[in-house]
Amino acid sequence: MNTRAWIVFLDESGVSLLPQVRRTYAPRGRTPTLRHRLNWKRASMAAALGYHAPDRDRGPRLCFHLKPGSYDTTALIEVLEQVKVFYAGERVVLVWDGLSAHWSRAMRAWVAEQDWLTLERLPAYAPELNPVELLWSSLKKRELANLAGDHLADVADATEQGIHRINHNPQLPWSFLTHTGLTIHPPTPQN
Repeated sequence: MNTRAWIVFLDESGVSLLPQVRRTYAPRGRTPTLRHRLNWKRASMAAALGYHAPDRDRGPRLCFHLKPGSYDTTALIEVLEQVKVFYAGERVVLVWDGLSAHWSRAMRAWVAEQDWLTLERLPAYAPELNPVELLWSSLKKRELANLAGDHLADVADATEQGIHRINHNPQLPWSFLTHTGLTIHPPTPQN
């Protein structure tokens, strides 16, 4: 693994117009009620959370993508093209799970043409090793909690607010990594 590269964790998640029901406070005797239209419109979001091993001051960096519908190989290649621009020619070691679109024939062919990108696979059934899972949890417990929007734009706006909150708190992305139990540090020089 290249120690001068960004270590980037990528994951996808879905949101819909159905509210993420969470506990809340209300005046005594007034049970809070969520009113929403039973609407299954869905959007998908992808986040790439990067850490720079040799220079802790350079990271973390968060690249975010939101789209209606779901991700397939073609859409994920578009996301990776944005990641390439976001990291402006720097080397990236991308760590993600075993989703079939991540390892499809078309994805492997595209990655083989990329000199800036190396892929690493997370172990099967180990979402707790991906700090982006904690980012999703943070968004869904805060900005998306009890949100009963009428349009996907309402969900998108709330999600964008959450991404800005996370980006403006430099310790939060580090806490996501710490919670996974993983560490990113440069190798110690050998004598």
